[in-house]
Amino acid sequence: MESSKARKQRKALYNAHNVRRRKMVSSHLSESLMKEYKRRSFPVIKGDTVLIVRGDEEIVGTEGKVVRVDTKTGRIIIEGVTINKADGSQAPRPIHASNVIITKLDLTDPWRKNKLTGVQEGSS
Repeated sequence: MESSKARKQRKALYNAHNVRRRKMVSSHLSESLMKEYKRRSFPVIKGDTVLIVRGDEEIVGTEGKVVRVDTKTGRIIIEGVTINKADGSQAPRPIHASNVIITKLDLTDPWRKNKLTGVQEGSS
């Protein structure tokens, strides 16, 4: 049985192995993808197209391709989403994976494609 204490939950997050961390960086699928694959969420990878649904007004509604996934912090870097720094330069703005919806999956990896279609065939 897992603890419901917040500090133990945070400790589990910080001490998780890479395999678990990868699964923690998951996002909900869009409605069309949910119907197609009969899944609610899936881990985000570089190459997926995502839509930002929560956050500051200036970034909500932005759609872009995932450039990098940071499993240490649980955040993703999206193409075209930047923040202005004090010196005038721009830096990529990390977005938490729970604040986006996957609109297009990158299915170039055969293992990932089988994982999606295997769940679809197995459930009836």
